[in-house]
Amino acid sequence: MSSTRPSPWQYVTYSYGRTLPESMNDWVAEDLGGRGAAVRTSIRFLLPYVVVLGLLWLIPAEPVILAGVTAIMFLSFLPLSVALNPMYRRGRLMRHGMDPALADAWVRRRDAALINEYEDRFSR
Repeated sequence: MSSTRPSPWQYVTYSYGRTLPESMNDWVAEDLGGRGAAVRTSIRFLLPYVVVLGLLWLIPAEPVILAGVTAIMFLSFLPLSVALNPMYRRGRLMRHGMDPALADAWVRRRDAALINEYEDRFSR
């Protein structure tokens, strides 16, 4: 990973769509394609949504009703954020002018031995 890291303000703006300078491309590639990238991206998806759901609790209503509405909304958004995660990471890499295949680089490195073993065993 590159020693060039974004400042806290750059990190916040990067987390929600802004591109970083080319000097930070190594860091971006590791952030969007390295180990834990899917979890980091899911947290970035869910954090603003949790804030909005927290504001929902300012509406005067029974706590049971608020808890039910909050749970339904959160549980309906969670699968969406997980399903869109790979596509979002590929799009972010393309926006930075990088190869979208880097989004799966860590998984390919992790599974390379299994894939090679499978190809050796079952190739014609």
